[in-house]
Amino acid sequence: MSIPVIDIFAGPGGLGEGFTSLLDEDGNRIFNIKLSIEKDEHAHQTLRLRSFYRQFKKDNVPDIYYSYIKENNRKLQEAILKKIQTDYPDEWKKAEKEAWHFELPFELEKKKRNGKEYTIGYTPKQIIGKHKELDEKIKDCLPENRDFLLIGGPPCQAYSLVGRSRNQGISNDDHRVHLYKEYLRIIAKHHPAVFVMENVKGLLSAKVEGEKVFNLIRKDLQNPGSVFSGLNSPKYKIYSFVNKPDDYDENGFPVYFDNKKYLIKTEKYQIPQKRHRVILLGIREDIVVESTGVIEPQEEINLRTVIDNLPPLRSGIGREISGENEKGNHIYSKIENTQKNWETAVSESFNNLRNIFTELNFEREIEFPSSEGANFLEFNLVDNTNPLYNKWFRDEKLNGVLNHETRTHLREDLCRYLFSSLWRKQKGDFPKLRDYPDWLLPKHKNAKSGKFADRFRTQRPDEPATTVTSHISKDGHYFIHYDSVQCRSLTVREAARIQTFPDNYYFCGSRTHQYHQVGNAVPPFLAIQIAKIVYEIFRHI
Repeated sequence: MSIPVIDIFAGPGGLGEGFTSLLDEDGNRIFNIKLSIEKDEHAHQTLRLRSFYRQFKKDNVPDIYYSYIKENNRKLQEAILKKIQTDYPDEWKKAEKEAWHFELPFELEKKKRNGKEYTIGYTPKQIIGKHKELDEKIKDCLPENRDFLLIGGPPCQAYSLVGRSRNQGISNDDHRVHLYKEYLRIIAKHHPAVFVMENVKGLLSAKVEGEKVFNLIRKDLQNPGSVFSGLNSPKYKIYSFVNKPDDYDENGFPVYFDNKKYLIKTEKYQIPQKRHRVILLGIREDIVVESTGVIEPQEEINLRTVIDNLPPLRSGIGREISGENEKGNHIYSKIENTQKNWETAVSESFNNLRNIFTELNFEREIEFPSSEGANFLEFNLVDNTNPLYNKWFRDEKLNGVLNHETRTHLREDLCRYLFSSLWRKQKGDFPKLRDYPDWLLPKHKNAKSGKFADRFRTQRPDEPATTVTSHISKDGHYFIHYDSVQCRSLTVREAARIQTFPDNYYFCGSRTHQYHQVGNAVPPFLAIQIAKIVYEIFRHI
């Protein structure tokens, strides 16, 4: 049985990767993505390349795919991509048809930036046209009268706890609050047998005009026809993936007394990070299911077991603070990014911190890493204690590591990173800004106020990592490597390991774009556990 899937707000494809990784006894994919929709061009390129990979069984992926993802020269990589399109035209066309670069529409909205007003969104006429284009695309890619699965998570910035604290609550005028209605419209129009919708933890507590957003969304998802009355939509039963219903109402619909029962704490399910997300399971009312399964908790996987077998790297060094101007702002000087300059900066930082960390041994000669990594870094990965390594991450054809390249850091930040990692080693956890000596503090008036107390966060190696978010694309201060000698933030591949992307999953675009994709994704190894539950539902249709 091949179950057709429509994936919207797909990002780089975390949910889709998990579902398509579920195989039958003959190695065939049980779930078959017919359409994945994403507005970001770099994430779309990632989706398209991964779709090409999936046109083949795992053991028959052509060598040219590996030639492309392992090439460090961008121009040569482009030439290889053209050869892929020439040598495998059918498979590439299928990948292009599946991965669609498209933005779901939202109404015109006025914004202000730097005191200037501007407008984003679409006119009513444009929205009608986009809906028509989208509906035709979905209809065209689905087998006639075939039950399908809808997956995806509407953009969640407006619901996130961080976003709300910055914006002092949620405005009903923010288009991101209502983008879930595009998801809802597709349900109302195309009647999937099952849907899976993912969003952030903040959805549970967010309010619009005094009413909980989650209650509104759950009510709409249960009855899409109440919002889109002209589409003859069926109703849906809404389940949790981790808890059985507390009761059922008079119509046989599941009831949960606490909204937190929809919350998945991923560290309980072999995801090596404390990522807490709301994921809903919707089943069309005509489908008779006595009960749905739930994901069973398993032993936690800590950060060290997931990334410790990756090659050690040094960061880059690009500049340092050389003074202040008349306004009190920093003046920067460039530093040539050489091994010697980096080692000198880190060695001096070690010496400056000796008196603080008297319990640590600084007498031994430090063996500094000499590589900053690369798009592909040839390396003999050794099996480690990570229980997911052989069955999930590993690909014998790689013989190395993808997207494993470090950032270039400010010289002063190198010392802060070193301080943070050494403090964790001696004290057991990373320091707050109040613990930093004054000479090491960043130049902020509120540096010790507590507002940004955890600005520099060394990850704890013996626990699951903290949540990898899209903010990792801006700087690495929240994701400092626990190994003091490496003195750096995490690479894209390390973040991808934390998110449980397989090692052969290649992220397109610049390093910043890669970080952004990884931070926005659903962990694929969580998605395959969800897929097993969804598969059991389809088996009984």
